Amino acid sequence: MDISELHAELPRQVDRLDRARREIGGGIAWYPYDILGNIVHLDGVLTGENRDLDRLAAGLPVADIGAADGDLAFILEAVGGWQVDIIDNPPTNANGLEAARALATHLASSVEVHDIDLDAQFQLPRQRYGLVLLLGILYHLQNPFYVLKGLSERADHCLLSTRVARFAGPDETPIADLPVAYLVGALETNADPTNYWMFSPAGLRLLVQRAGWEILDEGSVGAPERSDPSSPDRDERMFMLLRSGR
Repeated sequence: MDISELHAELPRQVDRLDRARREIGGGIAWYPYDILGNIVHLDGVLTGENRDLDRLAAGLPVADIGAADGDLAFILEAVGGWQVDIIDNPPTNANGLEAARALATHLASSVEVHDIDLDAQFQLPRQRYGLVLLLGILYHLQNPFYVLKGLSERADHCLLSTRVARFAGPDETPIADLPVAYLVGALETNADPTNYWMFSPAGLRLLVQRAGWEILDEGSVGAPERSDPSSPDRDERMFMLLRSGR
């Protein structure tokens, strides 16, 4: 399964999931944001043999960490035939994982939904994964180094995205080339207290390397020329494909 094939399948799969939501009915606070835009961005970032997602997964289970309602997991199962684990923390999930479980039941899916707090001393459901998806989650974690290091010991590849910043502070100090992270205030970014660390691009690169990963591909979307940790119109996301060096 090439990333472009997955991208091309999105409209049909979105229709399938929307229909499932309608059939399930009300009572669930469905996740309101478009998590599938990550696939569009990855299509622009991945190069050469790295575009072959089946090669990255290598026939092993795949983990979708911080999966919201699980849309991507259900699509990967349908399009790629993959065995996918959803890993999320109910207290910080938009609906306590009720939506992911309802969709799994309604779709008669083999996707497994696991309640795991990555900010605790967590255990993963399996000993080994071919690929983990860590998309838009890293800056919501209190201990990102611990999580990345733990994943590098159990997974061969990781597709990662997170918000980064090139300027920070009241004087807009340039930080892009410094290996640093900015700790946001409780309501500083989107009035969301689950936001924590905004790495500079240099800081993110060093973080993943020291946690045991090699960077195979990377790219940015959003506002890379002026990104900061909190302004809605200065939001930059870095996407990376990582390979474990264990």
